[in-house]
Amino acid sequence: MDKSIRSYSDIGGRAFGSKGRAIVSIATNVELYLVATGFLILEGDNLYNLFPDMEIGIGGIVLGGRKGFILIIGLLILPTVWLNNMSILSYISATGVMASFILIASVLWAAVFDEIGFSGKGTSVNFKGFPIAVSLYAFCYCAHPVFPALYNSMRDPKKFSKVMLVCFLVTTTSYASMAVLGYLMFGSKVESQVTLNLPTNKTSSKVAIYTTLVNPFAKYALMLKPVISAVENRLTSSSTRGFSILIRTGLVLSTIIVAVAIPFFGYLMSLVGAFLSVTASIILPCACYLKISGTYRRFGVEMVFIWIIVLVGIVILVVGTYTALDEIIAQLLQ
Repeated sequence: MDKSIRSYSDIGGRAFGSKGRAIVSIATNVELYLVATGFLILEGDNLYNLFPDMEIGIGGIVLGGRKGFILIIGLLILPTVWLNNMSILSYISATGVMASFILIASVLWAAVFDEIGFSGKGTSVNFKGFPIAVSLYAFCYCAHPVFPALYNSMRDPKKFSKVMLVCFLVTTTSYASMAVLGYLMFGSKVESQVTLNLPTNKTSSKVAIYTTLVNPFAKYALMLKPVISAVENRLTSSSTRGFSILIRTGLVLSTIIVAVAIPFFGYLMSLVGAFLSVTASIILPCACYLKISGTYRRFGVEMVFIWIIVLVGIVILVVGTYTALDEIIAQLLQ
């Protein structure tokens, strides 16, 4: 691997010059920004599930449960975004794998021992929901932009392929387990987050919900860090500490506004998956590979296969984005 390539943006720059670098940077940063926004919605939904009667009044304006919780969580998270050293949060975030297993175990416990059972019913195949489902699948596998940085940070980069194999096996197993559990327990009535279906008076449910709450709280600042760096580098090359805090505060407040305005976790993440994750994880990697390797000049099985992947990605992008936007607009008009 070329040692001068340290990030995903570097790959875009190598393939298509400054325009390629800019496109990759915009796609990845907007994706991270909206994922951080999704974290606020996730927190608001689950806290509202625990405390449905809570309201917050500010300057004569009363915010309902979800919106009020989004505001509170955003303000609580704000100091973590001011930090320059993210090492503390990175250690907390590293517990994400364990938290995922705890979450699955808690949901399974609720089904088996807390009398929820596996009696959920629904349509086995719902073609109407297919675009949203595929977009969400794309969102679940949207970590590709960090692969170059991960590769360069490894002590032994030769083990990168093995690490990727283990990571994808673990994540696919956890995703599939939660999907199957959610459907068997609640059928077609399952919410965008399974924790929202759980009874809040059970210990297992509280463990699942609180585990869900801890992860986004720790990862929000880590997700927003690249966006902050990009904005600060763009605005000024030598920003003062005060100006940096002002930028970071503005970014957090903007995510709060977006989360309050579009508090639909499932549909927003579907939009991210269809429009941004597909772009950053399917279309751009293929395009960069074709350009850098020169494969696009040689007609063969490899080139045909890569173009098929690109075309599938474009179909998902167009159909998934349209469907997600249509659902979001419909929800806003209700």
